[in-house]
Parts: sequence; C-alpha cells; structure tokens
Amino acid sequence: MAGNTKELRNRIKSVSSTLQLTNAMGLVASSKIRRANEAMLKGREYLAALDETISHLTSDPECAKSPYMRTSDGARTKIIVIAGDRGLAGGYNANVFRLCKEYPDAEFIPIGKRSCEKFGYDVNSSEKYTFSEAFALSDSLCTEFAEGKFDRLGIIYTKYISVMSSEAEIKWLLPFEKSEENSSSVIFEPDRLTVFENVVREYVSGVITSLVRESYASEVSARRMAMDSAGKNATQMIENLRLQYNRARQGAITQEITEIVAGSGN
Repeated sequence: MAGNTKELRNRIKSVSSTLQLTNAMGLVASSKIRRANEAMLKGREYLAALDETISHLTSDPECAKSPYMRTSDGARTKIIVIAGDRGLAGGYNANVFRLCKEYPDAEFIPIGKRSCEKFGYDVNSSEKYTFSEAFALSDSLCTEFAEGKFDRLGIIYTKYISVMSSEAEIKWLLPFEKSEENSSSVIFEPDRLTVFENVVREYVSGVITSLVRESYASEVSARRMAMDSAGKNATQMIENLRLQYNRARQGAITQEITEIVAGSGN
C-alpha cells in the first residue's frame, strides 16, 4: 500500500510539471496572437490590392500573350507548403501534410522548420520568414515557369477563421486565368502586357508573404487552444490522482490501525 501511495505521489508530481509547462506555452502563444493577427490583417490588405491590379490586367486580351497565362494540362506541378516551426499545435501541421497527400506527383517547396524536415530541405523559419526571402523564391519560380520548366504553381497554407478554427487550403498562383472584370478605365504605362509581366513576381511574393503570415496566425492560435485543452486534461488528471492517493493513504492508515488493534489483542 505504501508503494502505491508513493507511485501516485510521483505521478501527481509529473503531471503537475506538465501542467506548468502547458500553462507557460499557452501564455507565450497568447502573447503572440495579437501581433500575429495584426501582421495577418496587413498582409490581407496588401494581397487585396495586388489581386485588384492583377484582375485588371488579366482581363486584357494583350496579357493573354504572356507565358504566365498559358494553358496546360498541369502535369508538372510545384507546390509551396507552409507549416510550423514546432509542434504542440493540435492538428495544425498534420492537416497541412494531409492535404499534400492529395498531390502525390507534385514537387514540394517547404516553408517552416517542420515542412523543411519532412521534405528534406535546408531549414527556414515560417515565423521569421521575410519579404526578401519570398521575393527571391518568387523570382526563381516565375523564371522557371516562364521558361516552361513546370506547368502549375500552388501554395498550401492554413486559412485563419477564428482563434478556435482554421483550415488547410491550397491556392493556385500560376498560370493566371482570364478575369471578366472591366478595366477599360484603368490606364497602365507603358502598356498592359509590360506592366503585367513586371508585376507578376511582386504578386507571387506578396501572396507567399501574406499566406505565411496567415498560417503563422493560425499556428499560434492552434497552439493556444491545444495548450488550453492539455491544461484542462492535466488538471482533471491531477484531481483524479489526488482522489486515488487520498483513498490509498486512508486505506494504509486503516490497515495500520487494524494491525495495531489486532496485535494488542494478542
């Protein structure tokens, strides 16, 4: 019985240490949520402006001559995959990699430590990913696409819905589709095709940057929710263990008293 109480004490101590860790990680995640959401919202605003410009340009027949609007069967696909730098964020990383399985023939380009580890690339950070890194990647991919080295470019990211909800999605970047928007009132210099081919790299890098920020906001929110859930489970487990410990301790005391009484009777 004494051995049982000792084991329960050790388990209570171990779960209490885990609870302290999950509480600390939850506080860290909470402190990052506001800053991550602000960066995400700025990224969305920038992306909306780029989308509007691209819509004006892709509606023009002249821009249809660009290699960035060529049609193909999409057999050679490249997909940028944004995952987190660490785990303990619920299903955040798992959902991203599950979506990757729907494109078994694609070549994956990772952003984030977990994604780099999975696909065997040099590690980069999704939390600290910069616009200059995004532009360098965009420039390389746009050059390869224009040269016909692959047919389709997409990006898998996690769409932020709320603190409690997010969803892994894919957004297709290249080739562009013809827009039905009427852009006759918009003037581009020197001409629409030249502007379009120069803005494509800026657009793709803007999308990458924006979706990295959106994914990071989803990650810290998912980690906060996961740590809250883990903390509740640990608290409940401690309560159950303490109840078992008190019963075991009471049983040990009762047994000792019984043995003493029985010994005095002899």
